[in-house]
Amino acid sequence: MDEQKKQRWIDRMRFKYRLIVYNDSTFQDVGTYNLSRMNLFALFALGLMLMFGLSFVLLAYTPLNRILPYSSDEDTKREIVQTALRLDSLEYAMQVQELYYRNLRNVIEGKPIEDLTAARDTTVRYDDIAFTLSPADSLLRLQVETEEQYNLTNVNTNQDKKDFSSLHFFPPLNKGLVVNSFNAHEQHFGVDIVAEANEGIMAVLDGTVISATWTLSTGYVISVQHEHDLISAYKHNSALLKKVGDNVRSGEVIAIIGNTGELTTGPHLHFELWHKGVPLDPENYIIF
Repeated sequence: MDEQKKQRWIDRMRFKYRLIVYNDSTFQDVGTYNLSRMNLFALFALGLMLMFGLSFVLLAYTPLNRILPYSSDEDTKREIVQTALRLDSLEYAMQVQELYYRNLRNVIEGKPIEDLTAARDTTVRYDDIAFTLSPADSLLRLQVETEEQYNLTNVNTNQDKKDFSSLHFFPPLNKGLVVNSFNAHEQHFGVDIVAEANEGIMAVLDGTVISATWTLSTGYVISVQHEHDLISAYKHNSALLKKVGDNVRSGEVIAIIGNTGELTTGPHLHFELWHKGVPLDPENYIIF
């Protein structure tokens, strides 16, 4: 009995129906179509597949995917970040330009010239800034120092001041406070400078970017090769604005100050200056 019902159901699915289309005004036969229920199901399934396929193509390969809340467009996010950084650099350039015209007026009127780098930010309480190493930092430093005790490739830490009187070093930050100075005996081959968040970091000399990367200990790092075998390194940045091979000018913004990496306890710049593989004390050549 069940087999008979099944066969009757199959027969009904395959049974042909005639669909006749008439002209509503003249009642003329326009077209005749022979369809079964199975044909209708097949056409309906094909229509659904085409609709889903078209929707996928529109959402995957057209700008419509940006309206979805779960869409992850890395290019769009990168453009937003780069635009914000350009706006910050433009704001700083406008401040420099405004200061330039203001100083021109001061020269004409016989007034003192304002210095953009000499002004100290009165809104920041530098005495309250705590720049201490965490237990993890201390353990890591101890581990590195222990490993380097028997390393035959340790750099020469001779700190006789080199003669670079022909060079004019540009300070890497407009406003900053040195909280940790150079100390070769403690393997601290640079200076730590605290400044406001999102402060632009500038190249100290003309040169070419030879490294723009990220490390676990020092976060985003950028290094610039200069004349006279000098290399400057800028560490713990929140963002890098230049890539390897870019030529930079003295005073050009190349990164944004940050707090990336493990060896840091707050927004600051760790700045290093090297000459022929030997670390130099930056405070001997730059007024921060």
